[in-house]
Amino acid sequence: MGALQGIRVLDLSRVLAGPWCGQILADLGAEVIKIERPHVGDDTRSWGPPWMPDQDGQATRESGYYQCANRNKYSVAVDISSEQGQALIREIALTSDVVIENYKAGSLAKYGLDYASLSALNPDLVYCSITGFGQDGPRAEEPGYDFIIQGMSGLMSITGEKDDLPGGGAQKVGVAVVDIQTGLYSTIAIQAALLARQHTGRGQYIDMSLLDVQVAALANQGMNYLTSGVAPKRMGNNHPNIVPYQTFKAKDKEFIIACGNDKQFKDLCIAIGRPELLEDTRYLRNQDRVKHRDELIPLLSTYFLTKNAKDWVDAIHAVKVPVGVINSVADALDEPQIQHRNMVVNIPHELNPDFKVIASPMKLSETPVEYHRAPPQLGEHTQSILSRFKSKEELLQLKAQGIIDGEVA
Repeated sequence: MGALQGIRVLDLSRVLAGPWCGQILADLGAEVIKIERPHVGDDTRSWGPPWMPDQDGQATRESGYYQCANRNKYSVAVDISSEQGQALIREIALTSDVVIENYKAGSLAKYGLDYASLSALNPDLVYCSITGFGQDGPRAEEPGYDFIIQGMSGLMSITGEKDDLPGGGAQKVGVAVVDIQTGLYSTIAIQAALLARQHTGRGQYIDMSLLDVQVAALANQGMNYLTSGVAPKRMGNNHPNIVPYQTFKAKDKEFIIACGNDKQFKDLCIAIGRPELLEDTRYLRNQDRVKHRDELIPLLSTYFLTKNAKDWVDAIHAVKVPVGVINSVADALDEPQIQHRNMVVNIPHELNPDFKVIASPMKLSETPVEYHRAPPQLGEHTQSILSRFKSKEELLQLKAQGIIDGEVA
């Protein structure tokens, strides 16, 4: 029994931020009905290769990108640009607790699917809009893309090697981190609104902006600027407030040391055979190490070149100072700790019984995440969901008109 059992979510979103939010709610037990365009579906259905192989190893048209954010959902293909399609969505909304949408600000009003229209029919509705820039302001009407927001928010100004080093310059993060974070914040806001509904007796509107989220997620870097008046710069893999907290090159490859306090630095120096560093007052306290990083880091860097990464990692790990190798994605999923935590799970897919996904990281003792459904094929549940609202004859007529898609038998 999921934590959100009994909550119905009407998911009108596509690509990543909204679907990520919907998938979390589905993992937690909510019934999530994903509305997709007939014959086309979510934009990410075409974002391949790679494509999921079927049970014979042949490529299907199910993209890995789509599958990362849509498990445990029902796919219903409805043309919401048509009056009949809009009427169907309103019927579903009447029985729903939550709506998620990420259309451009104001776009759904012309369809009668905006918050004002749907909340008039269902005052209990929690309605979450996800846009690039929010519902108001000078750029509210513009579409938002993760990459653009990474740049605008300041994130790319602090990501990547220093400008004066080889390979220096702005870098985006290797996944669409703004979309992911917005999905997470949206999930929190929706659950908060559902709790508030228990006290107020009514739903509410949630206005989520990718730009707002990433500015908030600047965290210490944002506060460093507000505190000092100095804008942070790119530091590669160095940390602005902690030393040593970065990558180092060993004889064979790179590894990471994350020395979070003065005791750990003391243990590090002993573990690597450099106890004399503890006699230097420039390095005893973190605030001094930050001030004198340009002397300490070259000294350590030269020293670490004398042995292989595994030698250093084993020695440092033995004294419980945070240290680690830099894995590929394949190496990461082979890590014994990740395997022990069951972070890859099998959800049989109609086209591939051995289909696997990255698991949810949420581990609840009483209401654990369950994996009921693989990411759906387009319109896979059109009949099973819409038959709650329409007769078979009506569904056949809607399909003949191109309003819905999916098997109706």
